[in-house]
Amino acid sequence: MSRSYVVQTATLECSCGDSKSSFKVPIEHKIYINDKPQGNIMDHKPNLNIYPFGMCSSRANPAVIANKYRKVPCVPVTMSPWINGKTDVDIDGHPAILNTSKLMCKWCGTISVTKDGQ
Repeated sequence: MSRSYVVQTATLECSCGDSKSSFKVPIEHKIYINDKPQGNIMDHKPNLNIYPFGMCSSRANPAVIANKYRKVPCVPVTMSPWINGKTDVDIDGHPAILNTSKLMCKWCGTISVTKDGQ
């Protein structure tokens, strides 16, 4: 897989979600590709950068457990930065996100990039 930079409107998916989501990048980064702001590894905040992925099926999610292991609405809990950013490309003081970067949800989901948004 060739590596590319991730920008605003990239498409994301979670291994525990049943639908895709769109990535949001703060315009304050001031680094653009095709008139879209480029993301960095610190763009991992739920409901600011990362939006729900439909219904969650993670057996580590307390809401799924409470619902007798049936799917519940996704509420991403992404507390750590993206993994495997491009360390030699600085976007507002942090490594750039690549289409091969991953983000972990507290409920054991792995969030990945399906389209870079470019």
